[in-house]
Amino acid sequence: MLVEVTRGNLVESVHHVAVCAANAQGDVVLRTGEVESPVFLRSSAKPFIAAAVVEAGVREAFDLDMREIAVICASHVGEPFHIEAVRSILQKIGLDESALQCGVHLPYRESEAHALLRRGEQPTAIYNNCSGKHAGILALCKVLGADVTTYMEENNPAQQRILAFCARLSDDDPACWPIGTDGCGIPVYATSLRKASMAFARFADLSHVAPRDAMALLVVRDAMVSHPVYVSGTNEFDTRLMIAAGGAIACKSGAEGVHGLALIPRGLGLVSKILDGTPRARGPVTMAGLRALGGPAADATDLGAFAAPVVYNRAGRAVGEIRVIPDFAVEQAST
Repeated sequence: MLVEVTRGNLVESVHHVAVCAANAQGDVVLRTGEVESPVFLRSSAKPFIAAAVVEAGVREAFDLDMREIAVICASHVGEPFHIEAVRSILQKIGLDESALQCGVHLPYRESEAHALLRRGEQPTAIYNNCSGKHAGILALCKVLGADVTTYMEENNPAQQRILAFCARLSDDDPACWPIGTDGCGIPVYATSLRKASMAFARFADLSHVAPRDAMALLVVRDAMVSHPVYVSGTNEFDTRLMIAAGGAIACKSGAEGVHGLALIPRGLGLVSKILDGTPRARGPVTMAGLRALGGPAADATDLGAFAAPVVYNRAGRAVGEIRVIPDFAVEQAST
């Protein structure tokens, strides 16, 4: 698959894309590009991290509600309800914002960043888009009796539990797969697009995982589809897609052009990677994959701005578009 960016009548830029869809057994049903090379899932793995937290009993131990579970999955844009949910988790586990080691940046939502600065405040780590995930991992440390000051280190029991859970979903060995450091500082793992799509298929079809893992995944999935605005933000792509799908899709964007999606009624996972890491091709790629699979919301009119975004200049004039040139191999695996 290629994604073209036009200006006038010419193609100005081209993004190369790898895409894979598979069922819970790992049978590929759609592919384009290289699907067996390892790819860091980045924040697309957050639903699985949240499920590892839930599987350990954190939800019951601290009476977390579904909005708080959803924000553990989030790459949030810093809207007030995001910050309130993260603060609520920290309060429930007996920690404050100083425990967060995810680093500081302004809220991703420009209006929230401006509002913060107008109030004369400086951003803190709670405004980091990953603060919900970090609060969830701190809660996991509390349940496990692990050191909360080293919660980002790979050998911390919380991180070992997370990596083991993620490995079970993708049939990987956590002792030998590639581990890097994510933008927020935690260990991040790499797996193939085929195995990642199988993991998202198992997020959709819970019959292929152990019962305790399945219950945790179901809690996280229900939290995401019932409170999608907590997973990204108002009018953000993941939020809009989950709303348009009416509970049939749970999805999560990741840095460097990664996107993971569970097609719940079909029991399929769809994962894509824009090879140059640009995020602007993510919407067109995901929507093209859904159309190829006949998935829910594939032709939703209110998602048109994501399926084929218009390129505007500084004066607000439309000067081009971002469009997919499909090149899919559709397999005949049973689903």
